[in-house]
Amino acid sequence: MTPHPAAHAAIQPGTPWHTGERQLQASIGVETRLAEVGPRVVRDYMPDQHRDFFAMLPSIVIGTVAPDGRPWATVRAGQPGFLHSPDPRRLDVTLVRDADDPADAGMEDGNAIGLLGIQPATRRRNRMNGAVHRADARHFHVAVGQSFGNCPQYIQKRAPIFIRDADTPAPVAPEVLNALDPRARTLIRHADSFFVATYVDLPDGQRQVDVSHRGGKPGFVRVDDDGGLTIPDFAGNTFFNTLGNIVANPVAGLVFVSYATGDLLQMTGRAEVLTDSPDIARFEGAQRLWRFVPEQVIRRDSALPLRWDIDPDGASPQALATGSWG
Repeated sequence: MTPHPAAHAAIQPGTPWHTGERQLQASIGVETRLAEVGPRVVRDYMPDQHRDFFAMLPSIVIGTVAPDGRPWATVRAGQPGFLHSPDPRRLDVTLVRDADDPADAGMEDGNAIGLLGIQPATRRRNRMNGAVHRADARHFHVAVGQSFGNCPQYIQKRAPIFIRDADTPAPVAPEVLNALDPRARTLIRHADSFFVATYVDLPDGQRQVDVSHRGGKPGFVRVDDDGGLTIPDFAGNTFFNTLGNIVANPVAGLVFVSYATGDLLQMTGRAEVLTDSPDIARFEGAQRLWRFVPEQVIRRDSALPLRWDIDPDGASPQALATGSWG
């Protein structure tokens, strides 16, 4: 699969929004307001609060694009401090290369990258994208392209625990799947969250990668008979970074985390936004839907050196207010 270049995803002058984002913003009547708000909330530097936040994290969600044009999402871990911002326009990252991770091929010098820092125990999250500047196999920094915060909605509270050294590789080799097998379907059907990577190519040659969190009640992702996934899109910041990218470039990379075991289920494939499906009305809280059809699936057991203890009283109030596919 080689995606069609998103040649028409032009940025509107004076705003951070490209064609796909603006199309969805206009569909709900917020394009004019966000044209004014956007430059104030999407910055080309990290505020000190974000810089301090990243330095506290034991893990980071990463979105990359492989050389064949496939987007991949992953989660990587390190002892707090493996992320460090020496100045507002730079984030230093210390991570060993991991050939087992399909997202690793998109972390070469000069590659575009998307980052999501998320702290489930507090529901804080901040996003950033930019360009990789690699020093060696263990160190690179990201030059900030866009930086902005996200609201704490739809996040289940969890607390992370290290069970091995972050540099120790997984004891199990990756498993390449032809399609979602029963075990993969079970993980997805019980998941209350996942992460999604998307991207666009702009007319000036710049590539913009985004990676974001999606959450709901367990089972909010429907596994369809054709092996595709149908996902409700709930009320949010109306920036439409993820879905706007899909409108302009209909590909995505997803990763589901087994928080109890550290397993990762990574997939890449085609995606589309559904704004007029009759299924929207079937899912309380859904404002639109999107579909994802996996074309490559990789399961990596014990890929993460972390386990997360769930907070039994930490369910997201916003997620609890949504419906279910049942």
